[in-house]
Amino acid sequence: MKRLMTAGVLAASLLGTTTIANAQGMNIVFTHHSSASNPFWQAVKKGFDDACAKIEANCQMVFTQTEGAIDQQAANMMASLARSPDALLTTIVDNNAFDQIIQQARDNGTIVIATNVDDTEGADGNARQAFIGQGFVPAGYALGKKMSEFFPEDGPIKAVIGISAPGQNWSEQRGAGVIKYLEEFKEANPDREVTIERLDTGTDGAVVAERVGAYLNANPDTTVYFDTGLWHAYVAQVLADRGVEPGSVLMGGFDIVAEVLQQMEAGYIQVQVDQQPYMQGFIPVMQAYLAKNFGLSPSDVDTGQGLVLQEDVEGLWELAKQGVR
Repeated sequence: MKRLMTAGVLAASLLGTTTIANAQGMNIVFTHHSSASNPFWQAVKKGFDDACAKIEANCQMVFTQTEGAIDQQAANMMASLARSPDALLTTIVDNNAFDQIIQQARDNGTIVIATNVDDTEGADGNARQAFIGQGFVPAGYALGKKMSEFFPEDGPIKAVIGISAPGQNWSEQRGAGVIKYLEEFKEANPDREVTIERLDTGTDGAVVAERVGAYLNANPDTTVYFDTGLWHAYVAQVLADRGVEPGSVLMGGFDIVAEVLQQMEAGYIQVQVDQQPYMQGFIPVMQAYLAKNFGLSPSDVDTGQGLVLQEDVEGLWELAKQGVR
């Protein structure tokens, strides 16, 4: 947090004392793995657009047509780099797919900052200069640990972890963090039956609702469902439609969007992890500005693993309406 505050103060100071002409004409492109229908990415785009406006840069965010389509993201990245932008912001959801593209961009002098998702090996696995985003394994671990406070005091625990995007870094690492905590919980409670299962669920709300809904039908003894994204909100709606009481199946996941807040208020979602998407759009633009105009090296920023509970929802609604949460 100290690093983040320092960077923010420095950026504000520079913008206040340096003529804006230094930034005019700066071209920044942001390619990522999600489609425009994903509500989470609207908050990232809001931060991106606001930062670009502050430095008067020419900016473009490029969505994929299909949610999570790595091939489409790679094609978008290559097309964008053909225009020789000053900076490329991108998500690295696969450890190999973008290595050559990003290395070529760096060789051509383009500033490259990973945001939202990084190579699992960090700077050792990819030529990007910094990562702005959440630490996924710690975030998953924190979710599992907080959710355990809602577990029944005795009896078996049957936990299901929905891997939204099998093989993609963000989903696999979050799931790994949840499983790590649950395994520790199991070891610490040898007198209780603790079952941990993984379920490939997808990134389409209707598909997730169908798959998880079918699983819960077949396994009515399920205690808790963890989603590695925001799609458990659609599972919550299935439970509500079936007349299942809130809290009968505990649920938690990631990201603060309207659908999640509604289901938290209704009591179907107990714990949510916020990775502060506005920051993930805003900060890399400022770091690219500092790198190009002042030679300052981009640096990693952890955008957090803030835990949101039902009592926090009321205060988040106004920010959600503004598109920043």
